[in-house]
Amino acid sequence: MIRRFKQIAQIILKLCLLITVIIASWTGAYFASKLIFRILGTPSSVFVAQMISMLLQFLFIFCIMAVIGFFMRGQERAFYNPIIMAIRKISQGDFKVVLENDSRYRQFGGIVEGINEMASELNQMETMRQDFISNVSHEIQSPLTSIRGFARALQSDTLSLDSRRHYLDIIESESTRLSGLSDNLLKLSALESGSLPFEVKAYRLDKQLREMVLASEPQWLGKNIEVEAELEEISIHAVEDLMSQVWTNLLHNSIKFTPQGGFIHIRLQIIDESIEVEIKDSGIGMTEEELPLVFDRFYKADKSRSSSGGGSGLGLSLVKKIVEIHDGSITVNSRSREGTSFVVRLPLKRGELGVKGKENGNAKEQVQG
Repeated sequence: MIRRFKQIAQIILKLCLLITVIIASWTGAYFASKLIFRILGTPSSVFVAQMISMLLQFLFIFCIMAVIGFFMRGQERAFYNPIIMAIRKISQGDFKVVLENDSRYRQFGGIVEGINEMASELNQMETMRQDFISNVSHEIQSPLTSIRGFARALQSDTLSLDSRRHYLDIIESESTRLSGLSDNLLKLSALESGSLPFEVKAYRLDKQLREMVLASEPQWLGKNIEVEAELEEISIHAVEDLMSQVWTNLLHNSIKFTPQGGFIHIRLQIIDESIEVEIKDSGIGMTEEELPLVFDRFYKADKSRSSSGGGSGLGLSLVKKIVEIHDGSITVNSRSREGTSFVVRLPLKRGELGVKGKENGNAKEQVQG
């Protein structure tokens, strides 16, 4: 309503300005023609006198409009200059630009708001880019420092055979960690750009989860962890290799952060036309402050234990991205010292994304370490 009123007021002002210019031009032309006729004499033809008066009127209109245009040009320059300067600063990498959206911008207020939003988004992206570079540098520097230090120690002739083997094991472990970091970064980049070739096919999701549990058997048996798998017989259309990485990451995290004698429960079922996979453990858990950050790149809820376990903080970022590529979602529930539960939900469309197996295909397996 206020905007409509302002538009009407602007139209009325323009009409008043136009009428004022016409009256002023007519008045000026009238007195100018009188002065000319007094000096040079009145023309014998009335037509000639009217033509001279009309020409003078157009001349006055032109002069008045030129004067108005001169002042308006100055106002337009003052109007556009802040916007142009802001755009130039943004193009030069200064994303902290903020234009004050006051009344002088009138109908261009939306453009000013758009520039402010663009600068804010670019500033956030620049901050994320700098944090990402800093985190990558830190993660790369740590294993390189270890490799360089132990490589120098190996040059000692007095080093015992056992110490030499121990140092070589550390160098190999740190090299594997560095290779894994590079591989995960490349995968994240490929997933986000969509350049990774995907081969979607139908396969048994329950068999895949069972294979993941068996593949990690040495890890959970070594910590005497009780693993229980309750898996419905379900087939799904997905990228098998990518989904395998999802279950591997989640399961290894549960094993890593579950203490001796704990438990891990894996459940696969169909709920409300969605495939739901829950991996729940009795591990150290997370605080409420840590939960919103678990899927951020390079974030480690327990930095000391993650570092010792060779983690880079990229695993859950990859998991989230892979699940999203499959039009799914992942949520986490956890409390400090009470365990953690990750729930992955994938869409179920019969004949397209997945089909439920036999009704009597439920399986419940329990293995104790």
